[in-house]
Amino acid sequence: MAEQNPADKEMSFWDHLEALRFTLMRSAIAVVILAVVAFFFKDFIYDTIILGPRKADFITNRLFCEFGHLMNTDALCINQREFPISNFELAGQFRNHMFITLVAGLVVAMPYILIEIWNFIRPALTNRERMGVRGFVFVTNFLFLVGLSFGYFVIVPLAIDFLAGYMLSDDISNVIRLGSYIRTVVMISLSTGIVFELPVLIFFLAKMGVVSVKTLKTYRKHALVVFFILAAILTPPDVISQILVALPLILLYEVSIRIARNVEKKRIQEL
Repeated sequence: MAEQNPADKEMSFWDHLEALRFTLMRSAIAVVILAVVAFFFKDFIYDTIILGPRKADFITNRLFCEFGHLMNTDALCINQREFPISNFELAGQFRNHMFITLVAGLVVAMPYILIEIWNFIRPALTNRERMGVRGFVFVTNFLFLVGLSFGYFVIVPLAIDFLAGYMLSDDISNVIRLGSYIRTVVMISLSTGIVFELPVLIFFLAKMGVVSVKTLKTYRKHALVVFFILAAILTPPDVISQILVALPLILLYEVSIRIARNVEKKRIQEL
């Protein structure tokens, strides 16, 4: 049986609760401090980051259009006509400003929050378990940032182009509300960042014996169908765009299967 690090004394339930309280407090303070900093960068955050994907000169829109020209199709030229965004509430712009500054604080503070989480759970692990999860903070941060970037630079522009241009009838005009637009950008970006943590989740579930390679392989076809359905919903009606969105999700699933296989091999070797 692996030995616990002597430097880590046994803690009672109340000690763990106190440690968790301080972990949450430090994480919350970091989010608030960074949110205050973000508050003063309103022009950059809104004009460049939040409103950027709806503009024709946004990097993704330009690259998609250039690629479409190489393929002799205009289907990939997305977000070529800017649409107005309206605010209908007196405190709407201020409230959304506060919301975005908190989100910005959370995103920027995420590396520190993950370090705090790791420092909280590390004392409960044996030396062997710690060796098995080396690089937890780096890998988790890396996957989150890659997922966040993929969501923001790929899925968000495609979703905006599709949703803003979707019409049931020519007699119905789209009036895009500020809050609705912001929620779409934020939720897609953050959700994709979380989805890209799938390999980390599978690693820990495989460690606990909750998920096996057999289970992941059994539901592989189901996962592929779900990925392509999501891609079809979020992208214009062309195969290239759907593949661009579905491919990273498929790769993540395959990586998760390999991770689960490695965990099972190590478990067998330790028996």
